[in-house]
Amino acid sequence: MQVTRQLPSPVARRPPCYGARMKKRMLAAALLCLVFAAGALEPSPTDWPALSRVREIQVLSENPDGQPHETTVWLAVVDGEGFIRTGNTSWYPNLLRKPQIGVRIEGREYAVLAVPIEDESLRGRVIAEFRAKYGFSDRMVAWFFSSARPHIVRLAPRAP
Repeated sequence: MQVTRQLPSPVARRPPCYGARMKKRMLAAALLCLVFAAGALEPSPTDWPALSRVREIQVLSENPDGQPHETTVWLAVVDGEGFIRTGNTSWYPNLLRKPQIGVRIEGREYAVLAVPIEDESLRGRVIAEFRAKYGFSDRMVAWFFSSARPHIVRLAPRAP
C-alpha cells in the first residue's frame, strides 16, 4: 500500500497579513510609482498668475507608510508664485519629510517642491491674499483655528 502525504497549499502558507490589506498596499504603491516615478507629472507651472483664479487644488504627497495621500486645499498666488496654507494637519509632516510632491490643478498634475515659508513679511502678504480671495470663508477658517499659526508653503519649481 502506498501512503501519500498531502502538502498544504501555497495559499495556506502565506502570512496572515497577505490578504486584502496587503493587496491594497501593493496597488497603492504601484499607482504611486506610476504617478511619481514614471514621469506622469508635468513640470512645475510657469505662469502662476494665470492660475490665480483657481480656487482649489489637490496636493499629492506620501504618508510615512508609503501610501499616497491626496488633499484639497486653497491656492493663493503672490509675487508670481503659488502658495498653499494649512494648520497642524496630519498631511503637513508629509511635506516636511518628502518635499518633492505633486499638485493637481484643473485636472493636470505638476511636479513641485514644497518649501515652508518663515519670512514674516511674505507670510503676511500670502495670508492677506487668502483673505482677499476667499473672503468670509477665510475669516471663518481663521476664527475656528485662530490659536494655531498656519503653515505657509511655496510651491517651487522642480523637474518631474
